[in-house]
Amino acid sequence: MKNLHVSLAVCAAITSLALSNKVMAQPEPGKQTPQSTEIWEPVPPVVTPGTVSANTSGTTPPSDAIVLFDGKNTDEWVAIKGYSPANWENTNEGPLKWPVTDGIMYSTKGFSARSKKEFNDFQLHVEFKTPEKVEGNSQARGNSGIFLQGRYELQVLDNYNNPTYVDGMVGSIYKQTIPLVNPSRPPGQWQTYDIVYQAPRFNKAGMMVDYAYVTVLLNGILVENHAAIRGTTEYIGYPKVQPHGAGPILLQDHGNPVGFRNIWIRPL
Repeated sequence: MKNLHVSLAVCAAITSLALSNKVMAQPEPGKQTPQSTEIWEPVPPVVTPGTVSANTSGTTPPSDAIVLFDGKNTDEWVAIKGYSPANWENTNEGPLKWPVTDGIMYSTKGFSARSKKEFNDFQLHVEFKTPEKVEGNSQARGNSGIFLQGRYELQVLDNYNNPTYVDGMVGSIYKQTIPLVNPSRPPGQWQTYDIVYQAPRFNKAGMMVDYAYVTVLLNGILVENHAAIRGTTEYIGYPKVQPHGAGPILLQDHGNPVGFRNIWIRPL
């Protein structure tokens, strides 16, 4: 009887192994068809791409974008005092009063712009123009910035024949990452940022469990490739980790009249 039990156990093991191998085995090449590797669902949603426009350097916003500035008014923005984002959560100076001329809004000394809406992961498109008349050098020339979630600055600067510290030049995440290349256009010409951003993740204790990551194209050329953002972009000192949820887009006024147009965002 004992031998019979052993034999049954061995048979069961062999059968189980055979079934397992059958499940894991790939179909025989001769039995595969083109349909074997076709995936039909889920179907991605339809998005109508933008069209070429005489009023923008690239295209109009895609159909699923949230337009933050369309050249008409600054209704999607409020003003915050100064150029540091440190207190943006506690400051609101009312409607943004940056002047809008010929579809362009220009930064005004003393007030930066904060979007009314807040975001987590997103794709962001911004077009900017530094002053045609060159004044100053290094960080004093065409300085502005785009703060992702109100905390992490992607530098805006005139770096056309204008040396500065490389972790503070255009295309850098300020004081953290160095751009791969410098594709700057001459001052007074329109330039384009296309940004894909993944927000940082925090646990219940407020500890960062994954960095923010950003991929950036400047004038169609890759300058940041899935770069990690370690914390806030500080002028003095090292990055600080501040647990947070969704945050706004900030456009910095740094004392230079930088022009902005065609700003849109796609939450991801």
